[in-house]
Amino acid sequence: MTKNELIIPSRRRFLANGGTAALSAAAVALLAGSEALAQSAPKGDMQGDIAILNTALGLEWEAIAAYQVGAQSGLLQGKVLDVAKTFQGHHKEHAELLEKTVKKLGGWPVKAKTVADYKFPVEKLKKAEDVLKFAAKLERGAASAYLGAIPVFRSPDLKTAAGRLVADESMHWVVLQNALGEGLPDAFAIS
Repeated sequence: MTKNELIIPSRRRFLANGGTAALSAAAVALLAGSEALAQSAPKGDMQGDIAILNTALGLEWEAIAAYQVGAQSGLLQGKVLDVAKTFQGHHKEHAELLEKTVKKLGGWPVKAKTVADYKFPVEKLKKAEDVLKFAAKLERGAASAYLGAIPVFRSPDLKTAAGRLVADESMHWVVLQNALGEGLPDAFAIS
């Protein structure tokens, strides 16, 4: 595969499908940090896996950029700013894991865009609450997309590994909802 042959599904299609495009067992095992499980798993469509992982990586780059916008806006202060930076750090960890996995599968990881390329609604961010709502919407979308991928796996271990990707996004969303004073969402609200 050459760099020019890399197929990257769109974020919109990924989110619209609820993230249901299935990764091979080997790709999920690599995401879980289990090289041994990856080697024993049936090999799936590596090109498809790379495309899905690159879409997820694109979501992580977008989240990193969004938190950068929030941090640089001057609208977040004190502990709220600290939380935003912590969540940005989580997304950086996710991106690093996804990059490594794409490379192990023989692909080229997508690169982050510039903040301007994401076309965030910066002009609508007038107060801290606006930034938190913006971040919460992105986190909910990411959690929903990742959640949709879990049911396709048969192995409980692989379901657990994929679920770890959902956990951080869901936690971020709930914390942001709470910071907005909206309390805890209803059960299964991210699906």
